[in-house]
Amino acid sequence: MAEHVDSYYAATANSHPHRPRLEGEISADVCVIGAGFTGISAALHLAERGYDVVLLEANRAGWGASGRNGGQAYNGQRRSQADLEHMVGAESARRLWDLGLEAVQLVCDRVARHDIACDLKPGIFQVAPKQRDVDYLKRRNEKLARDYGYTQSRLVDRDETCHLIGSKRYLGGELDMGCYHLHPLNLALGMAAAAEAAGARIFEQSPVLGFTRAEPSLVRTERGSVMARYVVVACNGYLADLEPRIAGRAMPINNFMLATEPFSDAAARALNPMDVAVSDTKFVVNYWRLSADRRLLFGGGETYSSTFPRDIRRFVRRFLLRVYPQLRGARIDYGWGGTLAITMRRLPDFGRIAPNGFYVQGYSGQGVALGNLAGKLIAEAVSGTAERFDVMASVPKHAFPGGTMLRYPLLVLGMLYYSMLDKL
Repeated sequence: MAEHVDSYYAATANSHPHRPRLEGEISADVCVIGAGFTGISAALHLAERGYDVVLLEANRAGWGASGRNGGQAYNGQRRSQADLEHMVGAESARRLWDLGLEAVQLVCDRVARHDIACDLKPGIFQVAPKQRDVDYLKRRNEKLARDYGYTQSRLVDRDETCHLIGSKRYLGGELDMGCYHLHPLNLALGMAAAAEAAGARIFEQSPVLGFTRAEPSLVRTERGSVMARYVVVACNGYLADLEPRIAGRAMPINNFMLATEPFSDAAARALNPMDVAVSDTKFVVNYWRLSADRRLLFGGGETYSSTFPRDIRRFVRRFLLRVYPQLRGARIDYGWGGTLAITMRRLPDFGRIAPNGFYVQGYSGQGVALGNLAGKLIAEAVSGTAERFDVMASVPKHAFPGGTMLRYPLLVLGMLYYSMLDKL
């Protein structure tokens, strides 16, 4: 149980209350476990539908990866539409695309509706370090325009790419102005305040020890319990052994970020004249954007154990300098990490836990928008309209080989292989 980690986001967080621990026995229509984007969104949408909702968080609302990530809200799904058409057919792939568009719009609508100050800005630029990646972006862009009528993205050549990101490392890219970036912790905090205003009860510092597989369920914490008709498990990378039936389908991994010193207006414009977010096409992704006070927020590097690097700033700085060698003398003011969850197919794992539970996990780095959408779809399913939830749940799922015991060594072998390809 902890306060928010020492990050740029925590240092610039909007004012938010310390919420009480759960003490004693209470009841609710729905008990949501985990106050990240999924859990907060589920609590908000359920409360707006008139349900009595209790949201339990082991630490603080937005404490996990939801409050520590790169803040990029992408359109679509984590896999390309061509891949999805091959996996689930053209009709289902179209529905998944539409849900992905809705996810981004949902974030924008919530920010506007609840007046959440989270530095929301348009534009994500995906850049390619290899010609084959440039060719992939070209095929993807053309397909979205031709088959899906999507025209908010455009291809960018090498010279313009160098100008737009202040780096010569990449050969080209795709600029999508239908995507957005933001301060993720402030989005989570604003959503939590909106959920409470709608009637949800949020308890912090209340880690869940377990829950019964019955209807109603008894959800136990250290100092209290919740009797609920429905349970929503929204723990993602922090699931641990709370629900063994789904643990083998997602893998916790750690990703890391840093924040530089603030730059002058001129220096910031030289790095990012359009003030868009950037990510590359490498398997172990680098991603970055400017903060509201003109710092470079840069993410890079992963680990696959339960521990973080001893010096996160130094760990991430290596990746930063490969993109921006001119920043060798820049001061690094913050370095932090967070734990997300990936799936075998890099698509989120939606599903039910018999007899009265729902879960979503494994956003694979695309949880800002999809996590918020998941909460809305969970609320629809609890209300008896599960069609859209089932569209997401119908995506083929595969457990990691060897379950929770062997997934780490096998993942490390796989990541070493792909890291080698990134370097070639």
